[in-house]
Formats: sequence, C-alpha cells, structure tokens
Amino acid sequence: MRWGVRARRLAVQGVMAGCVLALLPSAWTHAAAADRLGTTADAPAAEVAVVFGAGLWQGRPTPYLARRLDAAVELYRTGKVKVVLVTGDNSRTGYDEPDAMRTYLTGHGVPDDRIVSDFAGFDSWDSCVRAGEIFGVRRAVLVSQGFHIRRAVALCRAAGLEVYGVGVDDVHDATWYYGGAREVFAAGKAAWDAALKPDPHFLGPKERGVSRALATLTE
Repeated sequence: MRWGVRARRLAVQGVMAGCVLALLPSAWTHAAAADRLGTTADAPAAEVAVVFGAGLWQGRPTPYLARRLDAAVELYRTGKVKVVLVTGDNSRTGYDEPDAMRTYLTGHGVPDDRIVSDFAGFDSWDSCVRAGEIFGVRRAVLVSQGFHIRRAVALCRAAGLEVYGVGVDDVHDATWYYGGAREVFAAGKAAWDAALKPDPHFLGPKERGVSRALATLTE
C-alpha cells in the first residue's frame, strides 16, 4: 500500500513537472514580447510593416488574414509605416498568399509600389529571418492575430530585428480557440528555432524590394 501511494505521488509530480516544462516556451514568448505589443494607434513609426500569412479561401485572404491586412492598411494610411512586407506561402501552384495579400492591400488604397512580397515565408521563423537577411529589414511593426503576435515578436527579436507587435482583435470563435491552443505547441518549436537558429527552408539571394520602395520616397 505504501509503495502504491508513493508511486501515485511520483506520477503526479512527474505530470506536474511535464506541464511546467511544456509551458516554459510560452512563458518565454510572453516575456520577450511583454513591452512590445499594442494596437495600431500604439505602434511606433517604422519604415516597414510585416504581415504574416494566415491562409486563403478560394484564392482570397481568409477573414483572419483580411483583418491583419486591414491593420496594415491603417498603419499605412496614418503614416506609421511606409512599406508593407507581405510574407506567406507560395510553395505550390495555385496557392499564392503574398499575391492575394497584395491584391487586397491595393484594393484598399495601399499603392502597389509600397508593397513587397516574400514568397517563401513558410513559417514564422522563416519570415523573420528572411525579413532581415533577404530584405534588409532592421526595424518593423509586425501584424498578426493576438494569439500569434507574441511568438512572432519573440522570433523576430531572436532573428536580430527590432520589432513592435500589433495584435489584431477577432471574434473568439472555434478558429480563435484552436489558434490559441495551437500556440502552446508552436511555442516549443519557436524556442527551438530561437536557440538553434536554423536556416530557413529557402533563403535565396538578397532582394532590394524594400530598399527600392523606400528610395522612391526621397526622389
């Protein structure tokens, strides 16, 4: 009987320890982004806004992605940013997040020459690394949903960028709750990426889209 009680106690302690370890990456993302989050009105001026992809529906941005893009439009209209870098997945024929994001932005008043596309933003780490290494971004306002923005800020900081995160509000529907739950597991990969700093799935040559867009403002 005594051994049975001890075994149960050890099992409970093991489960508790596992839970603590599982939540450590989430604690890291919260700490890394603690003083770097707000609304579009709170965001500091920066030359570039980075908008992360969030899926397409029949070739158009999903409602979640549309709300991210709406926030980017507001940042541009209010003069908070000068260029919008859209980063997403274009890994297969017929699925092109960046072009769909560009079409949405131009349809809402952002000039085409103020939009730069990253077609190899396959995940948040890739997007952050490529923003710095390929597009030369050093300081930016990041735009994503509230459940994702802390991880995005933490990863971009780990990639060497100075960033501020705008977390877009959304209806707390099933997708929102799924996204929040998924972040617990995604934070683990984020901590791994931040620690080991792997190369993106595709790095490629440097691109001057951001610098060219900014240069036209002074001509």
